[in-house]
This record gives sequence, C-alpha cells and structure tokens, in this order.
Amino acid sequence: MNKTALIITAGLGLGFAAQATQTLTYVDLVGRLTDLEHLATLPEPGETCALWSSYDRASTYDAASGKYVKWDANGDGSGIIRKEGEQSVIAEMAGPGCIWRTWSATAGKGHVKIFLDGAAEPALDLAFDDYFSRTSEPFTFPALVYKTAANGFDNYVPIPYQKSCKIVAEKAWGNYYQFTYSTFPKDTAVPTFTRALAPQDVAALRAADAKLSQGLGSDPAVPRAGAETLRVPVTLAAGQTATVAQLTGGRAITALSVKLDPAGTADLETALRATTLSIRWDGEEAPSVWTPLGDFFGTAPGVNPYRSLPLGMTEKSFYSYWYMPFATEARVELKNDGTAPLRLELSITHAPLTRPVESLGRFHAKWHRDAFLPAEPERAIDWTMLKTTGRGRFCGVMLNVWNPCGGWWGEGDEKFFVDGEKFPSTIGTGSEDYFGYAWSSGKLFFQALHNQPRNNGHNVGHLSVNRWHIADSVPFQAGFEGAIEKYFSNKRPTQYACVVYWYQAPGGRDPYQPLPVAERVGYEIQPHVIEGALEAEALKVLQKPEGSRVGMQDMGGFSGLWGSAGQLFWQGGKDGERLALAVPVKSAGRFDLIAQFTKAPDYATVQVYWDGKKLGAAFDAYDPAVSLSGEIKLGTLELPAGESKLEIEITGINAKSRGRFVGLDYIRLAPASGSGR
Repeated sequence: MNKTALIITAGLGLGFAAQATQTLTYVDLVGRLTDLEHLATLPEPGETCALWSSYDRASTYDAASGKYVKWDANGDGSGIIRKEGEQSVIAEMAGPGCIWRTWSATAGKGHVKIFLDGAAEPALDLAFDDYFSRTSEPFTFPALVYKTAANGFDNYVPIPYQKSCKIVAEKAWGNYYQFTYSTFPKDTAVPTFTRALAPQDVAALRAADAKLSQGLGSDPAVPRAGAETLRVPVTLAAGQTATVAQLTGGRAITALSVKLDPAGTADLETALRATTLSIRWDGEEAPSVWTPLGDFFGTAPGVNPYRSLPLGMTEKSFYSYWYMPFATEARVELKNDGTAPLRLELSITHAPLTRPVESLGRFHAKWHRDAFLPAEPERAIDWTMLKTTGRGRFCGVMLNVWNPCGGWWGEGDEKFFVDGEKFPSTIGTGSEDYFGYAWSSGKLFFQALHNQPRNNGHNVGHLSVNRWHIADSVPFQAGFEGAIEKYFSNKRPTQYACVVYWYQAPGGRDPYQPLPVAERVGYEIQPHVIEGALEAEALKVLQKPEGSRVGMQDMGGFSGLWGSAGQLFWQGGKDGERLALAVPVKSAGRFDLIAQFTKAPDYATVQVYWDGKKLGAAFDAYDPAVSLSGEIKLGTLELPAGESKLEIEITGINAKSRGRFVGLDYIRLAPASGSGR
C-alpha cells in the first residue's frame, strides 16, 4: 500500500520543517507487477518510464535541421553510453526510480555491475548471464526470471534506488541489453535495493511469482468488495448490433469474458474479425474501446490458446482483467458485420471504485492498420502503434503480422516519444526484443507479460505477439506516440495490424475510428508467385565453397517483384568457385531452362552449368541499382525425370562492380516448342 509519511527535520537555529513524501516500500513495488488497477491512476507530474538499450547510436535527431539521421541504423548489439577505462557504461539514471525489466539476447560471463545511490561498491555484481540463470538470489523466481522465452532472457525483479543508478559492463558481457525503468516524482521515497531482502520482501516476490504463473486466468485482485457479475447470452445475427450491457454508477468493469458456441459458425477466424466489441464510458459519443472481438483478447486472428496476466484464450472462452473505471455509465455493444450468426455468452464483472473517479483515466483499446504513420519522410521505417494526446498511460500492444513469404518479418526497434519528445526516451533493439524473445524465433511461448500465441514455427502466414506494460506502463502528460520499425513494405507483402491498450483522462484525444469489415477481413496481400517457377532459395544446396555463405535474402525492401519476395544469396565466393544446387525434374522431356537473376552494384559475372555442361555465355549481374534481370533463356535441354545439378560459377566482375555477390531469384523448366507437352 502507498503511504504518506511525515518527514521531520531539525537543525540548530532552524526550527522544524515538514514535507509530505510518498513512500513506496519494496513490497509496494513488487505489488505493481500484478496491480492492474494501478494502471488506471492518472500519472503525477514527474512520473516517467524510459529505456536504456544497446541501440545503434548512429540513429540521431539533428535539432538544427529538424531531421532524423540514419533512423534505420541496425547495429543494435553493442551500443553504449561511454567507456570508462575497460568498462562500458550502459545505463545511467537519476532517482527516485526502479528498474522493472532487464532483457538480453546473448548475456555472457562478463560481469554487469549496478551501482545505486552513489555507493562505491555495487549493489549487484554478477556475470550478466546470472541475472537470468536463476542461480543468484533474489533472481530465482521462475515466473519473474527466465531465459526460455524463444531465446530471450528476461528478468522482472524490481531494482529500486533513491538517488541514482549507474550500470557498467565488463568485457565479455555479451550483446544486446535493455533496462526498462521508471522515475517517480521527486518527493517519492523508495528503498535502495539489496540482494539481502527482508523476509516480507521475499514473500512479496513469491506471491507475485504465484500470480504470474499458476494464478493466470483469474483476477489478481479478487476478492473485490461489492462485485457483481452480469451474464448475457447473445445470438448475434448477421448485420446485427446489440447493446449487451449498460451499467451505471461510479464503478469499474474488473473482468470481461466470452464463451463461444461454435455451432453454426463454420469460419470462426473470420467471424471473430467480423464481429466487433465497443465500449463507451460516461455517455461519450465515440467508443473508447473498439476492436474485432477476437483481437481484443490479445491474439489474432482466430482462437490461439494462451494465458497472460490481463488477457487470455482457451479453445472456447476468452478473458480480460483490464481494470475499466467509469463515473456514470458504461455501455457495451457487439456488432456482427459477418455473414453468419455468432452465439456466445458475455460475462461482465463490475465493482465499486476504490479511488476517487477524478484520479482515474478511462480504458482505451483500438484496432487499426497503418493509421497515423509519421509524416517525416526520414521516419518512413516507423510504424505507428499509438498516437494520442492528453494525459494517461500506455499499457501494451498485440501485434498481428501477415507474412506469407516467411522469413524474418521484423528487425524493427520500438520508439516511444513522450510529451512531444523529438528523440524517443524509449528506443529498442529489435521487434522480437521488444516482445521479450530473440533471434526471430518462430517458437510459441507463453508468459504472464509477453507471448507469441500464433506462429507456424517458421514465421509464415499470420503470426501474433503481445507485450503488456504493467509495472512499466509509460505515463504521459500531454501526449504519446509509440512506433515500431517496419522494415518491409506491404507490397512484400508484410502487413501489420494491432490492438493498442492505454488509459486516458477524459477530454484527451483518441483519434482512432471504427473501420469497415473490408479493412478487417480479406485485406491480406498475397505474395508474387511465378507460375512454374522453382524458387532458388528453396533449392537444396549440394555444394558450396568453404568459407562462403548461402541463404535466403528477403527482397521486400527493394523496388521490384521477386518471386515470393526472396532470392538465393551467395556471399563470399571467389573467382573460379562454383555453387551447386539440386533441381527436381518431375517428368522427362525437352525443356527451355529459364532463369531470373538479381543485379546490383556489388554483384559478380557468372557462368551457369547444367549437369556439368556449360550453358550459354556468362551473365554480368552488375547494375547501379538493385534490380531484376528479367527472364533469361539459358538453353534447351533433354532431361530425364529425377534430380539434376545446376552450378553457378563466379568468372569475375564488371569493372564498376564493388563485389562478387550472386543473387538468383528463380529458374523455370518450360516445355520447349515442338516438345508436344
């Protein structure tokens, strides 16, 4: 519980002075990890949340020109503040404050030291890996500390400080770090962290660990005095809008759940996108909550079972424990824009307010695609998640990615601009890093505060990730703009949709409007596919020169239509070396061998061979810009069914070329004229 302490100071000849100070004990701070109600409290002046990370320091804002410089710089593994001798200063903040989240992708054995409140000796001096290994007290609670979330290392044990915090890293500390921290109003008193926690502090961590593990799927604040539950069976016909609840009084919705009856709904994935949930507070004209019904619960599209602290899904029921206060009225509506009826039961639990309503924001959740993208051309890489004005707290996001070509879809840093900042106080190191995992893993993972509930294992098709800012909500007084970098264009295709969750004081501007069903269903752009093509990146590599690298390169960021938006990319080859690929031939016949190469300023001249036979003249792949060669006929072949060998030899380079890279989009075996096929 927050307390107000009266601090009395005395001095000779000075009499007595008194000041009111907010005191947060360690137990209070641990409680913030699971306190969904606190998110609704409007932030006080001086309360902030920011991030120190290893982002590429080449990204800057030039105040003189008003331009963003190298805004897509991507060397995000080792950025630091400065060097002090052999040590790297990686975070530095003034208190009172608290570190809420520590993350890494490759924590090493080099020590990371955390100095608090000006002390000469560090409060923490551990190998960076031991912040996550659960071998060092108090970082031993499995729901708070882990390195199993799809290659990500995460630590949510609070580390508070009263005056200052400085973090330094020794050699071999690893690569990639993030420290998310809050700064409290200057009159706040907090304890200075020590590993020798008091028994009540350890008990608080144990209780939080339980709520964030076996307690998921239930309201972390129950029991609530005066709580009531309304259960409403609904059969929503196609095209129907229904007001399913209208609540009055100074109360808060504390739980909202949906039980589905899938009978009669053949395409549940479409139905959950076509049906929308909207909630209006206190007689407002436009809804503060508007999302597709399924997406609201933190994953999309369709039913993707998972459990987290505020939201979750099972096969037939979904839950929300976001705390949603209102002064006079809450109106809950469902609308079915689909073509089939949807049967469900909606349950709403509501309870009396425990704080003055004037101190509380209103809950907002909005679904959108490509809304309010930055106007500055040099910020074209930033994809806006939330842009709003007023006072409130940013609390998290569910991101749904359509990625039909597979491969890594992200690599984009999150950037949070608070209260008109020109350079963001939060700038991260990668999309998956923001969502708490690493190395573009396609593995599903389920945690209380971040999840990947949908992914086929190879980042192909629809996938869904979420992150909840609970203790580390981002407060704002005048406005908030949160973006995440999007490296690939919609044409690749790579398309984003999201639900963003936040609290806002009445009178703030929420610019997001409901979208028609055509924007929510069937919007996915299909990849460019060449009929009969064998994508080179999908061919089996039979042999490659030692020391060279061969793999798929995503071409979605370049102008042109590569088959499935990718190519086979050969790096590190030398003159005279060959790359051998296996080509399946389904049936015997006479074929024209057709290929499409990539051309670029640093590409080689190559010669093609088929089963050891030289085909045609060498192809010069140099071009001043990255481009496609167009289809090139390499020769006509009589082929048996089975597997043949295609070889590419580097023969040299154009005088203007800067390198010896090779890119092959696809090959095609087209029936030769007169073959009768």
